Amino acid sequence: MRASRLKRFLPLLVAAYAVAELVLLVTVAELIGWLPTLLLLLAGFVAGASVVKRAGLKAFAAARKGSVPEGEARTAVTVVGGVLLMIPGFISDVLGLLCLVPPVARRLQRVPMALLRRGPLGDAVRLQEQVRIHRPDGKVVQGQVVHEDGAPASGPYDYSRRDEPQDRGELR
Repeated sequence: MRASRLKRFLPLLVAAYAVAELVLLVTVAELIGWLPTLLLLLAGFVAGASVVKRAGLKAFAAARKGSVPEGEARTAVTVVGGVLLMIPGFISDVLGLLCLVPPVARRLQRVPMALLRRGPLGDAVRLQEQVRIHRPDGKVVQGQVVHEDGAPASGPYDYSRRDEPQDRGELR
């Protein structure tokens, strides 16, 4: 579907989705009652919030260690699943639960990277991949300049000074 067609039919698709959610909600409420229906919606919200929180904490812990999480795309699919669980409605809950099922999630992992490669962030993603190729570990080696007498340098070097060329020591 071309972008112009999508722009034209997107409001209609959103309205059809909202009507389908409402019809399903009323149908379920008539079958099991309004209180159990509201409790199911609340349980979906709590479960979705828990999934999003756990995925976010996992990604944050990996970032604090300085490593890139192995499953960036997996984390994205998990977060989308959690957000879909948080949206009130049973269709979105089913879609969110499908995002959390491992075989379905593995297939959906291709979508975030494909969208990034084609979208406006495609250049940034390609640049990041090139940087990883040239510096695979991405680590920064900390060092300190030590003079020949063994004493450490007395602070950061002042690059505005015009000293005579001399040996500054070795990098350890």
